[in-house]
Amino acid sequence: MKAVNFTPREIVSELDRYIVGQRPAKRAVAIALRNRWRRQNVPAELRDEIAPKNIIMIGPTGVGKTEIARRLAKLANAPFLKVEASKFTEVGYVGKDVESIIRELTETAVKMIKEEETAQVQAKAEELAEERLLDLLLPAASKESPDPVNGAAPASNTRDKLRVMLQEGKFDDKLVEFEPSANPGGMMPIFEVVSGSSVDELGSNLRDMMSGLFSGKGRKRTKLKVPEARKLLTQEEAAKLIDMERVTKLAVERVEQSGIVFLDEIDKIAGRESQHGPDVSREGVQRDILPIVEGSNVNTKYGMVRTDHILFIAAGAFHVSKPSDLIPELQGRFPIRVELDSLTTEDFLRILQEPANSLTKQYEALLQTEKVVLDFTPDGLKEIADFAGLVNERTENIGARRLHTIMEKVLDEISFEAPDKRGFRLTVDADYVRDKLANLVEDQDLSRYIL
Repeated sequence: MKAVNFTPREIVSELDRYIVGQRPAKRAVAIALRNRWRRQNVPAELRDEIAPKNIIMIGPTGVGKTEIARRLAKLANAPFLKVEASKFTEVGYVGKDVESIIRELTETAVKMIKEEETAQVQAKAEELAEERLLDLLLPAASKESPDPVNGAAPASNTRDKLRVMLQEGKFDDKLVEFEPSANPGGMMPIFEVVSGSSVDELGSNLRDMMSGLFSGKGRKRTKLKVPEARKLLTQEEAAKLIDMERVTKLAVERVEQSGIVFLDEIDKIAGRESQHGPDVSREGVQRDILPIVEGSNVNTKYGMVRTDHILFIAAGAFHVSKPSDLIPELQGRFPIRVELDSLTTEDFLRILQEPANSLTKQYEALLQTEKVVLDFTPDGLKEIADFAGLVNERTENIGARRLHTIMEKVLDEISFEAPDKRGFRLTVDADYVRDKLANLVEDQDLSRYIL
């Protein structure tokens, strides 16, 4: 698979559309993504020797660490998985197995490729589904009965007429009865069922196998309206047209060449001494993570997956620990470290206005569905940003996530009453914001629980 050919400047520019500030972090991930393209274009004998430059992002919650990684993966059309490092435990303790990271990433890639392949065969699948619908609408007997006068089968004319009526939606209220296909993807082989080492995955694979084993027995005919039947039949026909072996092969290749894993809360497993000695399994988790970051083969139900060229982006607040508290071997596998800035009130104001998916645009679009128009004035937006900054100072600093809470409180009343106020126009100015929030912010105990 060819790496996406964006220059670092283009990547940063695209990230700027959704994330305010944090220039150093954007530059770091932009270079990492560009290096993938560069690696694909070096001589073959050197290609496998070039390891990805993994990144540690250091910064408080809500400043954009996850969003940067997520947007990067979307831009690269790469399989992406976010996991919390603290959810894993050392081998021998109850908890998730670190190799499940790669299995979940591979599942994500399979879904991505399957969706892409489905899009390519969609038109053909729709044609085949239409033919099956016509078979259901046109009795088989009439198709085989010749016209006694002309000697020609009238069914073809009838079928053409039915096709036109079907396409015009004249059968949308009609019910059709048919038998859904049994597990079009095929039954999972037993060796794939037992390939996962975790109990959760083994249980999931067994359920998949058993559903395939018994799906052909006791199946009932289904009655659906034509639009729903068309949708289901299209899905069935698309599944038949897709080569799952090809999907699996492409998915594994995409994981190996362009997969991105975002390891959040890496600081929670950093080894540090407490009053009662080191926390159980912190260092053990790091040592379990180390092989997949260094490069190893992980057994999945789709075959072996090499992790040598997967990009790992770790992130943590590092309030009570620091990156140097990680074991040296793991530190060495994250050569790039970038620090993200805490967000200021000015940043909040920019976040409310500049991103392509800003909160104001989201709320305007949501309420527009009820024919209610929202007008945010400049002083109203500034007041929201000021309140968010103030609450973050007084209580827990959760960065830009505070804006979500503030906006919900400001627009709570109109969100509830919107269906009864079609055609209404609401101006959200500074006075309106103060009226909705002043009492809550003044009462610090109350704001701690509500905001």
